[in-house]
Amino acid sequence: MTTTVEHPALTPATLGDLALRNRYAVAPMSRVSARPDGTPTGEMADYYAEFARGGFGLVFSEGTYPDSAASQGYLNQPGLARDEHVAGWRVVTAGVRAAGGRMIAQLMHAGAIAQGHPNTVGPSAVQPRGEKMRAYGGSGPWPVPRELTAAEIDDIVDGFAAAAVRARQAGFDGVEVHAANGYLLDQFLTDYTNQRTDSYGGPVANRIRLTAQVVTAVAEAVPELVTGVRLSQTKVNDFTYRWPGGRADAEVIFAAVAEAGAQYLHIASEGRNWLETAKLADGGTITALARQVTGLPVIANGGMHDLAQAHEVLAGGHADLLSIGHGALANPDLPARVAAAEPLAEFDRAMVSPTVTVANARRWRESRQA
Repeated sequence: MTTTVEHPALTPATLGDLALRNRYAVAPMSRVSARPDGTPTGEMADYYAEFARGGFGLVFSEGTYPDSAASQGYLNQPGLARDEHVAGWRVVTAGVRAAGGRMIAQLMHAGAIAQGHPNTVGPSAVQPRGEKMRAYGGSGPWPVPRELTAAEIDDIVDGFAAAAVRARQAGFDGVEVHAANGYLLDQFLTDYTNQRTDSYGGPVANRIRLTAQVVTAVAEAVPELVTGVRLSQTKVNDFTYRWPGGRADAEVIFAAVAEAGAQYLHIASEGRNWLETAKLADGGTITALARQVTGLPVIANGGMHDLAQAHEVLAGGHADLLSIGHGALANPDLPARVAAAEPLAEFDRAMVSPTVTVANARRWRESRQA
């Protein structure tokens, strides 16, 4: 039996040309703790640097909006749409790098499930399922979005590319295109939210087209940075959705983003255990399939703080890196604890309740120390 000290997650890894000290990554987690104008704060810099000090080789930013038109999803969400955003993020990335970590900016257009922006847009005028999320300051149903025009879609692609350039200026080591969890690019990929009859609608090869175009635009805008893409079947407003074509759809999707220029794939589980959302009908896993189809590094997500599962995922060829959310919030020094064979703390939902802000988590810690 492998001991925790020899855990494969502690071995070095690479994403493109980016060398990482281990295979542990902090998953992107929305903390809605920026200034109202989207500028990151000093408190956010401390929050992100703590993970690098705790040994994480890679830290993802939370979903960051790329333009000022209609991409913002939440109030107090950080952006990469203006110069002041760049200056704020530069402090954050410097802190992570000083602690030995690397940081990737996740660019996210919320589309129809924007709850902090009055101008909701989507692939089609289809009302999103579910209701806005209270932990992020929302309540009630989402409105019916306005269908995007072809010209507006072009502007969105350009917005991602411009934000990628700002990410480089802000000191990030890479850019991740957020095409998961029910946000705009995933809305184009999802059959019931995309009712278009043009080249972006219909078969899965058309529905993945916008994501592929964004990946290409980002990769071409910042060739010196690693470019990746995050995908998922489940969504923040639909935990049961699966790609209707199963393995066949997955193969088309993975091949398209790889051909577009992605250097890694990050498969999200929407807060659920990896096996629950990754297992295919034939017994394989969607993360292993992504590796097989593309030959690219794959990041698995969902319960990866569990040492036995993490070992299975890496040693069994299901993925190359592990992204951790709740486990990282409870253990910002998780890699150091694993290396020292120390027990991990359990996640307490009070850390993200009633809101998911960094300040709320700080108050939780202070209450525990009192």
